[in-house]
Amino acid sequence: MVDVRNPFYSTAYRIQLRLCGNKQGASSSRKNKNVANMARDTCPALHFARTRFFVCVIFSLLAATMGSYAAFSQFHSLSDTSSPCNKMVRAFRKFWEMLSQKVLIHSSNMKSSKNSSECSEKAMHVSQLECAFELLDSNFFNERKVLEIAKGATEFNLPIIRANRKLVASENGGLHNPSVLTFNPDWGTEQEQEASKIFNYPSISDIQKPENEEDIAFMSVLELGALIRTKQITSEELTRIFLKRLKRYNPALEAVVTYTDELAYQQAKEADELLAQGKYLGPLHGIPYGLKDIIAVPQYKTTWGSTTFKNEVLNTEAWVYKRLKSAGAVLVAKLVSGSLAYDDIWFGGRTRNPWNIEEFSTGSSAGPAACTSAGMVPFAIGSETAGSMTYPGARCGVTALRPTFGTVGRTGVMSISESLDKLGPFCRSAADCTIVLDAIRGKDPDDLSSRDFPFADPFSVDITKLTVGYLEDAEMEVVQVLAEKGVKMVPFKLNYTVDSVQGILNFTMDVDMLAHFDEWQRSGKDDVYEAQDQWPVELRRSRIITAVDYMQAQRARGKLIREVKESFTVDAFIGNVTDWEKVCLGNLVGLPVIVVPAGFKNISNPPPSGSRRRTTITTGIYAPPKHDHIALALAIAYQSVTDHHKQCPPINNLGPNDIIPDPPTATIPPRILHL
Repeated sequence: MVDVRNPFYSTAYRIQLRLCGNKQGASSSRKNKNVANMARDTCPALHFARTRFFVCVIFSLLAATMGSYAAFSQFHSLSDTSSPCNKMVRAFRKFWEMLSQKVLIHSSNMKSSKNSSECSEKAMHVSQLECAFELLDSNFFNERKVLEIAKGATEFNLPIIRANRKLVASENGGLHNPSVLTFNPDWGTEQEQEASKIFNYPSISDIQKPENEEDIAFMSVLELGALIRTKQITSEELTRIFLKRLKRYNPALEAVVTYTDELAYQQAKEADELLAQGKYLGPLHGIPYGLKDIIAVPQYKTTWGSTTFKNEVLNTEAWVYKRLKSAGAVLVAKLVSGSLAYDDIWFGGRTRNPWNIEEFSTGSSAGPAACTSAGMVPFAIGSETAGSMTYPGARCGVTALRPTFGTVGRTGVMSISESLDKLGPFCRSAADCTIVLDAIRGKDPDDLSSRDFPFADPFSVDITKLTVGYLEDAEMEVVQVLAEKGVKMVPFKLNYTVDSVQGILNFTMDVDMLAHFDEWQRSGKDDVYEAQDQWPVELRRSRIITAVDYMQAQRARGKLIREVKESFTVDAFIGNVTDWEKVCLGNLVGLPVIVVPAGFKNISNPPPSGSRRRTTITTGIYAPPKHDHIALALAIAYQSVTDHHKQCPPINNLGPNDIIPDPPTATIPPRILHL
């Protein structure tokens, strides 16, 4: 085993430590041995070091032998040549003199070969650099160019890298110093129209307050708004109902991070006082809701779902929170985000699906999806970078809108990728999604990517003038219902030649995320991350994605956008909403999609006597960028004659013979990385 403390291999050792993501310099002897083995096996140049090591061993043995011989000579007379002992000594001396001569000759040669040794070390250094270039797919430089690159990187690149990192990367989360490189999803095919200032909401009349709180909990935003407007219920009453449900069902679902009781009752009281004064702020006036816990609210923790940040308080108001507050909505809870907005695992557990609590909710907007599905809030705000709304929305059987990129401002929200992150609503219905979108859309002055898109009013769209495609994996009930409603439905296929869609998404998301959490990784905080096969693995890998390769991925993304635009020959299309290729494509292009509940089926392997648990069936309605109103109008039309979205999940009321531990326990399965 080579000694990795030897300066002879220190460079290769450091390279291997960095490639392995070890920031602590190998804290144990076992780790030292493992890394040394990796360095030796990866870089053949390190095998030369063994020669030096064995020469040192030989010299040590010779020195020990010489000492032993000298001591032996002091105590034994060599005059008796016939003595067997003296014969052995003479033979040993002859061997010693021969070996000493060889060693002296070798030492002389070593002194005369100083230049040769320096050349060997130089060759090894070049070999080490070539090993690093191999991982960057750039092993085409000759020796002179490799050394030139190393010199330039040391003298020029590193000082700039460190200066920039000191300027903008000392804080995690990407809340400050956004990139000036912004993504615009606009296809530029239509003349800009003035944005619709407010949608014309349908009026609900003759609505009566249910006697049962359970029935109230599953009413739509429009219905609850009508109860408040007609003063059949107060905002404080609604707030009490939903806070009680949040606290009742959270032990089973693990979907709430923080209850905002004090703030909620204060906002509810203000909403009731305004109404008493004759001031009605609109359909969200006095309506309780929840926020994904990557969205900052002053005086309350914004944990990002992470052990590292679970006590973090960001005394700033997220733009989306400001918009909802100005609309009169009442914040009752900060809801679970998967740790650092990845999947459904967070520092407090793992969020479950109200339709089948044996399952996890999937996706980082786990809390908003589960709480909306369970009637714990009338609506919630989540986010998506790559499936974080579509996956939990589909699993939990709620209606969820991932809007066109840039529709909703992101100031005060933890950032993964500035060209992919989007905020959107989880609701009971497409009509509710429309109402919430209307309240939160618009230009955020501090978000360079946000825009005031000229959406038409979804409630006023004439769907009989639309041509809508359906993919092979579309839910045919949705296709048939829309056809009966007068929509022209045609078979459709989205054609494009880019075959690295999923890889482009991973490169874009992971590099951007690492830029926002550079300090987190460098300080070793990734070692305490809740799921080691998720962000820690992906971000270590992305550390060696070069700027050139990142930009090539963005160029490939541009090619994909052009091809999708040319292929998008319909007004909208219907297809699977959780297919990973579509998730990646939709987010890269900036397409809006609405998740629509389309039915239920029995769970796999139910108990013999049956179960109330169900597997949800959903589909997605996709539209071109800036055409969210089309997707919303089609979903509203479908839900006007179906009731899948109105069904209530069993949560933990499973039936007499369907027993699951409450709260349920399950082994966390390994995460499958999509490459």
